[in-house]
Amino acid sequence: MIAPIDLKATFIPNDGEFFRVKLALEIAIDEVVNEPGCIRYELTEASEEKLVLTERWASEADLDKHSKGTAVQDLNESLSALLAEPVQLERL
Repeated sequence: MIAPIDLKATFIPNDGEFFRVKLALEIAIDEVVNEPGCIRYELTEASEEKLVLTERWASEADLDKHSKGTAVQDLNESLSALLAEPVQLERL
């Protein structure tokens, strides 16, 4: 059996951009939860200083497909001018 892959993505919004970052993430979540192999994709922490997205994927192949998909590309484009630093992605 293949062990699921757990990730934590941390987003640090620019001053005054919290709500725009949160909206972009909520739009992406609505799309991603329907992707094959997505077990969990949810906002688990949200404050003016940071937003944390927790992910769980059924396999490395599912994660790879997600990483190259349009939802991630659209999200990255939406967030390009809204974040104070690059997204911090951590495998758990």
